[in-house]
Amino acid sequence: MPKSTVSSATTKSTVKKSAPTKTMPYDVAAQLRTPEEMAAYLDAWLEEAPDDAAGIARALGDIARAKGMTQVAKDAGLSRESLYRALSADGNPSFATVLKVARALGMKLHAQVA
Repeated sequence: MPKSTVSSATTKSTVKKSAPTKTMPYDVAAQLRTPEEMAAYLDAWLEEAPDDAAGIARALGDIARAKGMTQVAKDAGLSRESLYRALSADGNPSFATVLKVARALGMKLHAQVA
């Protein structure tokens, strides 16, 4: 068998080492700029995951952070800390709290035939 004529220099790969990719945490609250965007975001949660109470509560929390949690808490008649706790991933807000927050956010909940 004939020997290969490929030199060892051509078989070595030339791999450039690049700097690690820098990532930043994504915060949906930064993207919710208008009342219409906020309502559409909550509506999408209600439409796409109607049984995910924790996800819907987090969506309300995202909107509250976009509007300013301190002001939303004040408008809802709640402490800022209790509002954060209720709308966190582990929170389980009462329906009364959900209604207060929705009102404080300037949103109405409505029903339609499924």
